[in-house]
Amino acid sequence: MAFFSFKKKSLLLCILTCWISANAQIQDSIQTQAPKHPEENNVKYPQLQIKGLFQARYLVGMSKDVDVNGLHHSDGSGTDNNFMLKYMRVQVRAQISKRTEVVVLANLADFKNDPKSRVLENAYLKYTFNPKLAFTVGQFRPWFGIEETYPIDIIKSLDWSNQYTEFGKLGWTSFQIGISATGQLQLGEIPFQYALSVVNGNGKNQINDNDNGKQYSTRLVFGLSQKYNFNVGLNGGIGEVFSKKVYALGVDLSSLIHFDPRWSLDMQLEAKQATNHVLYNSIAPELRPDNPDQYLIRGMYFLPNLRYEINHKNLSAFELSCRYEYLDTNFRMNSNPRQTITPMFGLEFLKNYGARIQLGVQFDRYKHQVENTSQFNNNLFIVQVQSRF
Repeated sequence: MAFFSFKKKSLLLCILTCWISANAQIQDSIQTQAPKHPEENNVKYPQLQIKGLFQARYLVGMSKDVDVNGLHHSDGSGTDNNFMLKYMRVQVRAQISKRTEVVVLANLADFKNDPKSRVLENAYLKYTFNPKLAFTVGQFRPWFGIEETYPIDIIKSLDWSNQYTEFGKLGWTSFQIGISATGQLQLGEIPFQYALSVVNGNGKNQINDNDNGKQYSTRLVFGLSQKYNFNVGLNGGIGEVFSKKVYALGVDLSSLIHFDPRWSLDMQLEAKQATNHVLYNSIAPELRPDNPDQYLIRGMYFLPNLRYEINHKNLSAFELSCRYEYLDTNFRMNSNPRQTITPMFGLEFLKNYGARIQLGVQFDRYKHQVENTSQFNNNLFIVQVQSRF
């Protein structure tokens, strides 16, 4: 894939950001000349908001010699059932002025592992000029797909998609350190959202970037149908990792259809492709080619979710979902695609996913099974409980 020089790309990004900033500030200065409402003058800062999430699971492996983490053991030594604490999140959001907020999010359940590069997830400052422009600086989730736009506690399936996890390792998704500009505009009658991000690309809680390169990404979302809540997202990124150029591309579709006040169908379709520079750099220098694009990752998923609002005093709603995933982490050099099907049934006891129980099975299938690795067919039964507060 041909690329423009990185200096030209960086200059173009800076010019675009400055142009948006200038226009936003001009429009905002006009708005601030209007007289303020008395209640706005009486607001006292800082305003603190504390939220949390508890999520736990019980897992049962249903494939012989494969443990609950999907790793095959030819000697039968793996653990095939497990109680697991996945999340114990605490978030503090401090609104320190009308335009400025500081957010901290920590997952206390990560203390069970080595907490050196874990625990702290979000740690950023966000300054909002107006709905058209806001800047976020610190550690956050740069927009590069549907899944970055909502938290783990309202995911319609078991967990993040496989491709989201892999693209997080590559620096495009999940928690990264950098700066981002986001906003909402109106293109005629079409609602439009954008995000421009520059990140180190080597994950969260890192003292320094691991090289001099940065990863630049953008996300554009077009609302094409208000009736069916149909959105189209376009994602693209370029970067430099250890003096090698890398890229990522993606497209996603989402829709929410309300059949009546009780029945609704939420659908998501997403596909991505990128340079697998983590795999490329794991190969001995004398064995790997000069072009890292020989190592490419490609994935997609489709997730329909059917919801019925019960609105009983003890039961709010139930949901049925079935996510299909396809992921090949090295389809050009050594293809071994993974296909995952995850049917889930959920009961919601408090509105807005305040408390729910999910039951499901995760079916993993590989084109080629490799003994004593995680590339092995697996069936996993899951019971998951959560409460958000």
